[in-house]
Amino acid sequence: MKRRIGKISIVSLIGRVRTSRGLALFAIGAMLGASMLLVRLSLNELRGAQAARYIIEAPSAETGTQTESSIDSPEDTEGRQTVDKEADPQSAKPAAGNQSQAETSEVLDHLVIRVYMTKEERIERVPLETYVRGVVAAEMPIGFELEALKAQAIAARTYMIRRIVQGNDSGVPVKGADVTDTVEHQVYVSLADLARKWPKADQKTNMKKLNDAVAETRGKIITYKGDPIEAAFFSTSNGYTENSEDYWKQEIPYLRSVASPWDEAISPRYKETVELSLKEFYNKLGVSGKSSAKSAIRIVEKTAGNRISKIVIGGATFTGREVREKLGLASSQFTWKIKGSTIAITTYGYGHGVGMSQWGANGMAQSGASAEQILAHYYSSVQVEQASKLSEQLASHS
Repeated sequence: MKRRIGKISIVSLIGRVRTSRGLALFAIGAMLGASMLLVRLSLNELRGAQAARYIIEAPSAETGTQTESSIDSPEDTEGRQTVDKEADPQSAKPAAGNQSQAETSEVLDHLVIRVYMTKEERIERVPLETYVRGVVAAEMPIGFELEALKAQAIAARTYMIRRIVQGNDSGVPVKGADVTDTVEHQVYVSLADLARKWPKADQKTNMKKLNDAVAETRGKIITYKGDPIEAAFFSTSNGYTENSEDYWKQEIPYLRSVASPWDEAISPRYKETVELSLKEFYNKLGVSGKSSAKSAIRIVEKTAGNRISKIVIGGATFTGREVREKLGLASSQFTWKIKGSTIAITTYGYGHGVGMSQWGANGMAQSGASAEQILAHYYSSVQVEQASKLSEQLASHS
């Protein structure tokens, strides 16, 4: 006889319980299986995401080198355009008209200049544009017009690019450096030294001006028939620049004598007088002072730039450059006056006279000339263009 609770028998109840337990166990097993599958899929996705992130974020050797530098590049402070790492790679491709600029940025951003700091006897590694900034700061007064500073930046960049393209490491005393920080190449000052160069109150304004000069000429160089030029420059002209062969004995077509009338009015180095005893004068030149009369010194020939080409002193013939270097004169254009046992020598201009006059450039800028117009005046038949076409030669520099 079956026992019932109400209308439900105990036997049927037990059967239902067994059935429910089986369903429950089945459901639990199914849930566990599904959970394990989801966990495995999630782990795989996580590993894939981590690998992708590593590929995107892993620094290149060049980036690592620049990051180690203690000096920030001007482009870092000027809001350089960047591409979102997560963006579609197709969206980062430059338009056809911007291809040259993109190539320049890619190559030049990774170009590291190794400067031998002579006083510290160490090599400082800095990005190209940081090097250009250091040269402009060292070679030209910050009070100059912005366009003059920009012209100097382009000339400084051209000088370095030319050395790299030619594989020229002449004048470097240690292996592994590209240039020194001296007049042997281009004078260079580090960011740390700039803090001591300028009064504290002027540092922010001066740095912005300096960064603007570099950023606004970014990647620009001077070329002649497609090649970077020997971008010679000097402080102050005597009214004209020199033909290259009158100083270096080598005729360079773009280093021609041109008028530079701005220097006389604005340069503090335009005119300078030094006095020497006649004995010291003759000794430094290596000649015996047979006579102290004015006739013992006479100019034989002048250059196209109105400097002394040949001069006879005490019976010996010298070039104007030789006299300038032996006596430590500011220029090879000079006049002299002998009074008793003393000679007073007055020079006009300051420097070798070849290429761009820096004070002349500032005078042109004050008159409204652009950096490109300044460079076109001092370097004959040249072009100012981006360095992207030299990407293959520059990419091999390490």
